Amino acid sequence: MTDKLWIGGEWIESQGGTKRTIENPATGNEIAHSVDASDADVEQAVQSARTAFFDGRWSRKTPAERSLILWRLANLLEARGEEFARVESENTGKPYSSLSLKIELPFIVDNLRFFAAAARDTHGASAGEYAKGYTSLFLNEPVGVVGQITPWNYPLMMAVWKMAPALAAGCTVVLKPAPTTPLTTLMLAELSAEAGLPPGVLNVVTGGNQTGQAIVAHPDVRMVSLTGSTATGKKIMRTAADTLKRVHLELGGKAPFIVLDDADVATVAAQAIEAATVNTGQDCTAATRVYVSQSRFVQVQEAIVESMRQIKLGLPFEPDVTMGPLISGIHQERVQGFVERAIATGARILTGGKIPQEFSQGYFFEPTVIVDVDQRSEIVQSEVFGPVLTVSPFRDEREAIALGNDVSYGLAASVWTKDLDKAMRFAKELEFGTVWINNHLTLLSEAGHGGFKQSGFGKDLSVESMREYQITKHIAIASYA
Repeated sequence: MTDKLWIGGEWIESQGGTKRTIENPATGNEIAHSVDASDADVEQAVQSARTAFFDGRWSRKTPAERSLILWRLANLLEARGEEFARVESENTGKPYSSLSLKIELPFIVDNLRFFAAAARDTHGASAGEYAKGYTSLFLNEPVGVVGQITPWNYPLMMAVWKMAPALAAGCTVVLKPAPTTPLTTLMLAELSAEAGLPPGVLNVVTGGNQTGQAIVAHPDVRMVSLTGSTATGKKIMRTAADTLKRVHLELGGKAPFIVLDDADVATVAAQAIEAATVNTGQDCTAATRVYVSQSRFVQVQEAIVESMRQIKLGLPFEPDVTMGPLISGIHQERVQGFVERAIATGARILTGGKIPQEFSQGYFFEPTVIVDVDQRSEIVQSEVFGPVLTVSPFRDEREAIALGNDVSYGLAASVWTKDLDKAMRFAKELEFGTVWINNHLTLLSEAGHGGFKQSGFGKDLSVESMREYQITKHIAIASYA
């Protein structure tokens, strides 16, 4: 059903949409087709969600009823985990056993179970007397129809990060996955009906920019949530302003990995490489900029290079593969362009830096370590979104913090030291939504995920994200003598 749309709880043919080929980025082979939904398709999806919201089939369900359906969905997804993980790896090229199945799938199921519980969280609904003769009630009510746009790097995970808190809050959803990676999102939509989600509560329309624009511009969509690039986020804000929609944006990142002089070198090297190459570096919280105390710079640099050379590239279903391909030929060219321009401006490649010759098909790129980079250079300031790590020295704590903050993004950072007092000083001064101490890329369903500056605003994960999809209503009751 990948060439159909999920609207009103069933598969439907597109009204004039065009077909799109879906490929496996590890081989370049065609694996499926999807459709770029037309404006008429988006209209049908939005009206389906609008009807489902206002007739109360979801918004008026009790928290316990919504919770039970989300819990069933989590159980069904867990039972079919191998199938979903295989499709995800085939559609994205990411390693099946070491990433899709063993790391992502359990976390996604946990996310669903967390929001199944959060649906019953009544914190914030309250009553009180603030003026003589009056009683005030404060209720958390769902926003309404929500348009959600997810990226290609974690298709299934991002679909759950978006839809689960919105559904837990009582909203109805029109969800658009990335055009290159729609497969598991479509599977999840069908599974939601099996779990008991009423028709029209979750609608999935596939397509590219035109489809997304139609969702964002639609007057009956009351909120838009995007995980994507900063440039796309800015376009969405401009369009959403015409109808004064609520906007929730989780955008790019350029995470610093700051190593103080007392950190364990072997641990730092291993963790830096894992954090830089997870999902082939296609992660907005991936480690991209390593800053090392000058006294340990050479030692840490050498250890990082040695660890990077241990990364095993390969096809997603081969054993022991730790890194797969980039998502597409276009993205491969983009990453290669960043590296070539860095070399042209004086940077040195210590390992990697090119397309590996041993892979005649697919869109692979060697894990790369770059030094001698200028802080203001493109390779340091811009999001590469590939397995590329820069390593630079710093003189003292003040400079380390300044270098860490010296980008337009503010999503995530990490600090490595045995001195907790130092770590906390760094954590307080680093301008990032998440600061990890002696770890990197640790995500928890209970911990909000979102950034500062041009990394956007609003939270995914945690009860905070459910609150993004709710509006507080004040009801004032006058007493009569």
